[in-house]
Amino acid sequence: MMKMLLAVALFAATSLHAADSHWPRFRGPNGSGVSETGKPPVEFGPQKNVRWQVKVPAGPSSPCVWGERVFLTAFDGGKLWTLCHDLATGRELWRRDAGAEKIEAFLVGQGSPAASTAATDGERVVVYFGSCGLIAYDFEGNELWRHSLPVAETNNDFGSGTSPIIEDGKVILVRDLRQDSAVLALDAKTGAPAWRTARPGMATGYSSPMVWEHEGVKELIAPGGLALKAYDLASGSERWLVCDLPAVNCGSAVAGEGLLFFAGWSPAGEDAPMPEYKQLLAADADRDGKISEKESEKTFLKGFFRPNDTDKDGFITQAEWDALVAYLKSGTNRMIAVKPGGSGDITASHIAWEKKKGLPYVPSALLYRGNLFIVKDGGLASCFDAKTGTPKYQQERVGFSGSFYASPVAANGHIYLVNLAGKAMTLLAGDKLNVVWKSDFKESIAATPAIAGDTLLVRTATKLFAFKTGQ
Repeated sequence: MMKMLLAVALFAATSLHAADSHWPRFRGPNGSGVSETGKPPVEFGPQKNVRWQVKVPAGPSSPCVWGERVFLTAFDGGKLWTLCHDLATGRELWRRDAGAEKIEAFLVGQGSPAASTAATDGERVVVYFGSCGLIAYDFEGNELWRHSLPVAETNNDFGSGTSPIIEDGKVILVRDLRQDSAVLALDAKTGAPAWRTARPGMATGYSSPMVWEHEGVKELIAPGGLALKAYDLASGSERWLVCDLPAVNCGSAVAGEGLLFFAGWSPAGEDAPMPEYKQLLAADADRDGKISEKESEKTFLKGFFRPNDTDKDGFITQAEWDALVAYLKSGTNRMIAVKPGGSGDITASHIAWEKKKGLPYVPSALLYRGNLFIVKDGGLASCFDAKTGTPKYQQERVGFSGSFYASPVAANGHIYLVNLAGKAMTLLAGDKLNVVWKSDFKESIAATPAIAGDTLLVRTATKLFAFKTGQ
């Protein structure tokens, strides 16, 4: 009897330790960005609390962790890779080529064909590449199944950004493209299709889905262009939608305190009006009434010419520009708190509160200890009481500017922030903005950090770092 009790106790302790080390998808448990039990170091940087660092091929996808396995996706040598590293040492255990015949179009320098974060349920790891579809591997790198998909064609050729999730034995992927946007579910064990639901009217989106469980119901929450939709997780049938959202959405939703939260922003709103075409024409050196790629290098479109040349004729015309601006203006930048229990169009009936200032472009909102935290490009942070929307602080400077692609994550009373310029900081979670640590990685960080127990994982442009207190 005593041996049995000891065995049970050992199993329970092992299971608890393993659960602490799980960060199974983009932004961790259910996409929340929160580790409830993790205790990563407050102070971290290239010279502080480094458990290990290893070189990794390029990719903005985030680490996905289960136990002692860390999974990444990457793009290197013209190939798409899935990598597995050891959490304790950083040693690469295996890498697998997706075997894509064609690489999807993407904005070089801003996007990547390996932008999607892997997802795992502890038995398999699933990756998505817009170039070829979904692939499942076991933890030793053996391919279990693949679900091939046509090469993704996104608006303005920015590339894919969404990540898959695994929930209730299903792999879920929201694929919002230039045409034929849809959400699909596959059997996680076999890859067999479970259901597919079209998303008419949804233009290219970059958000990853999450599951909102309330009143005995599980709803799949999937933001998209101009709207946020909910689906029955079991059948894929649409349950409700909220309209009047940004034309382009990158962030994901979070849930808690009896509400669902989503924050989104895209250019052309009141706080970021788009220039008129005549301002572009100031760079029209040959006076032909249109802008070539060379001419665009002298404008605010430097590096962004090709996505805005929608017909790919080598010029941006007034018709192309005006159509783009009109679409962006059709959206509404805002952060919303949605009440449960809706059906159909709930735009007017189920919004508990909303905000329209200080909104994030790429990062998702973070719900932590009753507060909803957001960070805007330029390094402006805001925090609100999640239940009421009452501001705790609004658009206060965190101490460094620049763009933020990575979403904030939290554990043990702290919030972790990194920006595209490689600056990093730790905030004390609470009703006031309180920065307790800053560091500089001196290279770009686009990937959202991951928390695995007492370890913080940060992926830069060329490296994967693991941080642990006392190293």
